[in-house]
Amino acid sequence: MTEPAALIIRAMTERDLQGFVIELARWMGYSLIYHSWTSIHSPGGFPDLVLCRPTDGKLLFVELKREVGKVTVTQQLWLDGLRACGSAAYVLRPSDWYSGHIEELLQ
Repeated sequence: MTEPAALIIRAMTERDLQGFVIELARWMGYSLIYHSWTSIHSPGGFPDLVLCRPTDGKLLFVELKREVGKVTVTQQLWLDGLRACGSAAYVLRPSDWYSGHIEELLQ
Protein backbone atom coordinates (compact mmCIF):
# COMPACT_ATOMS: atom_id res chain seq x y z
CA MET A 1 0.00 0.00 0.00
CA THR A 2 1.29 3.45 -0.85
CA GLU A 3 2.00 5.93 1.90
CA PRO A 4 -0.77 8.37 0.79
CA ALA A 5 -3.28 5.50 0.82
CA ALA A 6 -2.16 4.43 4.29
CA LEU A 7 -2.58 8.01 5.55
CA ILE A 8 -6.10 8.23 4.09
CA ILE A 9 -7.06 4.89 5.64
CA ARG A 10 -5.79 5.91 9.08
CA ALA A 11 -7.54 9.31 8.90
CA MET A 12 -10.94 8.08 7.66
CA THR A 13 -13.68 8.30 10.29
CA GLU A 14 -16.66 5.98 10.68
CA ARG A 15 -18.88 8.82 9.47
CA ASP A 16 -16.77 9.22 6.30
CA LEU A 17 -16.86 5.49 5.68
CA GLN A 18 -20.60 5.37 6.29
CA GLY A 19 -21.17 8.08 3.69
CA PHE A 20 -19.09 6.22 1.11
CA VAL A 21 -20.82 2.89 1.80
CA ILE A 22 -24.31 4.41 1.62
CA GLU A 23 -23.60 6.18 -1.67
CA LEU A 24 -22.11 3.03 -3.21
CA ALA A 25 -25.04 0.95 -1.96
CA ARG A 26 -27.53 3.38 -3.52
CA TRP A 27 -25.59 3.31 -6.78
CA MET A 28 -25.65 -0.51 -6.71
CA GLY A 29 -29.43 -0.67 -6.31
CA TYR A 30 -29.94 -0.92 -2.55
CA SER A 31 -33.22 0.94 -2.26
CA LEU A 32 -33.76 0.40 1.46
CA ILE A 33 -30.97 1.67 3.69
CA TYR A 34 -31.30 2.02 7.44
CA HIS A 35 -28.89 3.84 9.71
CA SER A 36 -29.73 5.36 13.05
CA TRP A 37 -29.39 9.11 13.29
CA THR A 38 -27.74 8.63 16.67
CA SER A 39 -27.19 5.53 18.74
CA ILE A 40 -28.97 7.08 21.74
CA HIS A 41 -32.33 5.47 20.94
CA SER A 42 -31.00 2.32 19.26
CA PRO A 43 -30.40 -1.03 20.94
CA GLY A 44 -26.85 -1.28 22.24
CA GLY A 45 -24.50 -2.89 19.75
CA PHE A 46 -26.94 -3.01 16.82
CA PRO A 47 -25.03 -2.69 13.50
CA ASP A 48 -24.60 0.77 11.97
CA LEU A 49 -26.23 -0.05 8.63
CA VAL A 50 -28.91 -2.35 7.28
CA LEU A 51 -28.75 -2.53 3.48
CA CYS A 52 -31.60 -4.14 1.54
CA ARG A 53 -31.86 -4.74 -2.20
CA PRO A 54 -35.34 -6.26 -2.68
CA THR A 55 -34.81 -6.91 -6.39
CA ASP A 56 -32.56 -9.86 -5.59
CA GLY A 57 -33.25 -10.42 -1.90
CA LYS A 58 -29.86 -9.18 -0.70
CA LEU A 59 -29.79 -8.07 2.94
CA LEU A 60 -26.63 -6.98 4.75
CA PHE A 61 -25.97 -5.86 8.32
CA VAL A 62 -22.85 -3.73 8.59
CA GLU A 63 -20.85 -2.51 11.57
CA LEU A 64 -18.42 0.25 10.58
CA LYS A 65 -15.17 0.85 12.37
CA ARG A 66 -12.17 3.11 12.01
CA GLU A 67 -9.12 1.20 10.89
CA VAL A 68 -8.00 0.55 14.46
CA GLY A 69 -11.45 0.60 16.07
CA LYS A 70 -12.49 -2.29 18.28
CA VAL A 71 -15.77 -4.19 18.11
CA THR A 72 -17.49 -4.09 21.51
CA VAL A 73 -18.78 -7.20 23.23
CA THR A 74 -22.38 -6.14 22.57
CA GLN A 75 -21.64 -5.45 18.88
CA GLN A 76 -20.07 -8.88 18.55
CA LEU A 77 -23.11 -10.49 20.17
CA TRP A 78 -25.36 -8.82 17.58
CA LEU A 79 -23.10 -9.83 14.67
CA ASP A 80 -22.84 -13.42 15.90
CA GLY A 81 -26.59 -13.59 16.53
CA LEU A 82 -27.44 -12.26 13.07
CA ARG A 83 -25.04 -14.74 11.45
CA ALA A 84 -26.52 -17.61 13.52
CA CYS A 85 -29.91 -16.69 12.04
CA GLY A 86 -28.51 -16.91 8.51
CA SER A 87 -27.97 -13.19 7.90
CA ALA A 88 -24.92 -11.63 6.29
CA ALA A 89 -23.25 -9.47 8.94
CA TYR A 90 -19.91 -7.75 8.51
CA VAL A 91 -17.44 -5.41 10.17
CA LEU A 92 -16.06 -3.03 7.56
CA ARG A 93 -13.10 -0.69 7.81
CA PRO A 94 -11.49 1.93 5.58
CA SER A 95 -8.99 -0.63 4.27
CA ASP A 96 -11.97 -2.67 2.99
CA TRP A 97 -13.01 0.37 0.95
CA TYR A 98 -9.53 0.85 -0.46
CA SER A 99 -9.10 -2.86 -1.32
CA GLY A 100 -12.44 -3.12 -3.14
CA HIS A 101 -13.82 -5.58 -0.58
CA ILE A 102 -16.87 -3.43 0.14
CA GLU A 103 -17.77 -3.24 -3.54
CA GLU A 104 -17.48 -7.04 -3.77
CA LEU A 105 -19.81 -7.51 -0.78
CA LEU A 106 -22.41 -5.20 -2.27
CA GLN A 107 -22.37 -6.93 -5.67
